[in-house]
Amino acid sequence: MADVSRPDLCIIGGGSAGLFTATAASAFGASVILVEKGEMGGDCLNSGCVPSKALIAAARHAEAGRAGSEFGVSFEPPRINFGRIHQHVADTIAAIAPNDSIERFEGLGVTVIRGQGRFIDKKTLEADGQKIRARRFVVATGSRPLIPPIPGLETVSYLTNETIFDLTRKPAHLIIIGAGPVGLELAQAHRRLGCTVTVIEARDPLADHDAELVAITLRRIVADGVTLKTRTEITGIAPHGSGVTVTFRQGDEETTITGSHLLVAAGRKPNIEDFGLDRAGISTDDKGIRVNSRLRTSNRRVYAIGDVIGGMHFTHVASYHAGFVIRSALFGLGGKADRSIIPMCTYTDPEIATIGMSEAEALRRYPRKAKILRWSYAENDRARTDRLTDGLVKLMTHRDGRILGAAIAGTGAGELIAFFAYAMANRQKIASFARFVAPYPSLSDMAKRLAVEHYRDKLAHPWLKYWFSIVRHLP
Repeated sequence: MADVSRPDLCIIGGGSAGLFTATAASAFGASVILVEKGEMGGDCLNSGCVPSKALIAAARHAEAGRAGSEFGVSFEPPRINFGRIHQHVADTIAAIAPNDSIERFEGLGVTVIRGQGRFIDKKTLEADGQKIRARRFVVATGSRPLIPPIPGLETVSYLTNETIFDLTRKPAHLIIIGAGPVGLELAQAHRRLGCTVTVIEARDPLADHDAELVAITLRRIVADGVTLKTRTEITGIAPHGSGVTVTFRQGDEETTITGSHLLVAAGRKPNIEDFGLDRAGISTDDKGIRVNSRLRTSNRRVYAIGDVIGGMHFTHVASYHAGFVIRSALFGLGGKADRSIIPMCTYTDPEIATIGMSEAEALRRYPRKAKILRWSYAENDRARTDRLTDGLVKLMTHRDGRILGAAIAGTGAGELIAFFAYAMANRQKIASFARFVAPYPSLSDMAKRLAVEHYRDKLAHPWLKYWFSIVRHLP
């Protein structure tokens, strides 16, 4: 076994989770081998967060031109150059790519092996002809688009998030299967860039989110001109010239529509095949690799993080997992991963962001002690000046001041949720929001207003009234 590499850590996967882990481990002086067969940066950089938000930014500029008349400022109808938009997306990826490059990580002291990594036993991984017996392994192989078993789908060309950003010409009519975060973000962006867009969803859109908040966002998406077909069963797909026809059923009615392009955005599937996980004694299920609360697999030498373990598919989750694994794998520190402090955001317009317990969960767990605090964007002066009044903030608190969760639908929801994420991660109570001073006018003032609402019932306490009756007579 003299030719076997023996690093402190071997990471399989060069996406967000793997790169976060490699960066932190190398900073602490650990010897690290990173194995990646595809593009460095993974889904987030190449076909996920980065290109989608770049496209959304282009769409936002187009929409701003249309909305200017509300402020007394008129623009010509926006002229959409899809080739230039594609270049903007590509330039954004290229600008960030050096941070995820092989050269950068080799400069950090990480050994990068390009190739497929496979476990050959419980202690050894093989990649590009090299055997690696690390003290600890981290599987961070990510996920890929889930392709549902729809009749006829295999007969047509279709797009996923891995290919849609390659388009250099504007789709005439984009049909999207799936009204989750990816489907709705790309639907609204393409509609604002001049495409006809139809979204077909078997359930309700964003079914895992607060229905009241989802309704706020859906009103805007539909007003933008996106056609939504919900609770709809697709019964067949077939080619139609250079495009595609989709037949679907709503109730007893069957309808066929024709589009120029088809995007499948029906969820994600963990990358667990062809890594020799069975040889390593690593248990899996339909959601991905099974881990305990410390992100350890059934093989005590191996951790798994990010999309490959299922659950929340977000880059910031990968970062959180990486930090947790570093503490455990390198330093032997305990603790359990805490999902309740991780925020989620869907980058539609308006955005939807959540953290912790939902309203329904808070009322179920604390039926007599939970408080549901609400503040409308229409009651915020900055939202009024910017005509961004279609929004709502909900804050779930315990009557003892603990913050149980928050949910926001509105402009900047992804930024505002950070207030509550910080507080919950540091176990701060709602009183901390009552003490801070928000600049005026700002959307952040809503966080303070909610804190005041939490204490409103206490302002009517008889003892306070009695004390005031005494103090008011003092000189």
